[in-house]
Amino acid sequence: MQKFTHLTGLVAPMDRENVDTDAIIPKQFLKSIRKTGFGENLFDAWRYLDPGYPGQDPASRQPNPEFVLNQPRYQGASILIARKNFGCGSSREHAPWALAQFGFRAIIAPSYADIFFDNCFKNGLLPIVLGEQQVRQLFDEVLAFPGYTLSVDLDRQVLVKPGGDEQPFEVQAFRKYCLLNGFDDIGLTLRHADKIKAFEALRLAQKPWLARTMLA
Repeated sequence: MQKFTHLTGLVAPMDRENVDTDAIIPKQFLKSIRKTGFGENLFDAWRYLDPGYPGQDPASRQPNPEFVLNQPRYQGASILIARKNFGCGSSREHAPWALAQFGFRAIIAPSYADIFFDNCFKNGLLPIVLGEQQVRQLFDEVLAFPGYTLSVDLDRQVLVKPGGDEQPFEVQAFRKYCLLNGFDDIGLTLRHADKIKAFEALRLAQKPWLARTMLA
């Protein structure tokens, strides 16, 4: 998993409440068992005027010029601000995959669906919770100033605005540790690879019949 330490990026606004995971990555694109290639279908029903299907060339699609992420001023955004209950609906892990593969590294919202919130941390995406008033102010600033950027300092747990004002945010200590070090669940386990190998070697030495059982 990619580490998250410090990010300075363009901010894009998703001015909708209760954005569910089927809107983030529609169900027809969940057939793939790979963890790549979902970014091109992020918010597919909103980004395009024509219905999409898996494997379709994005260049053949009809972009919706009214959708926020298709507007030139938000091209290359890596921070998304959203309204409350972002990521509700089904528990599909494809939703944070699609957001990350599109280029987002952080999301700022007043609240998230629990499973989506947890899945973000497991996939290198930082979901930041701020109060509704703070989020409302960010929306106003992003809309008023084209090219609006924020800096996210995870170690210090602050957002830094263009003028230098800092907004603190909370993050659970273990989740912070995992993001700073780039540890997903597998990465956490592999920290103990030597101990696992030693345990398996000792177990087979003490119970050699297990090797024959596994081979059978």
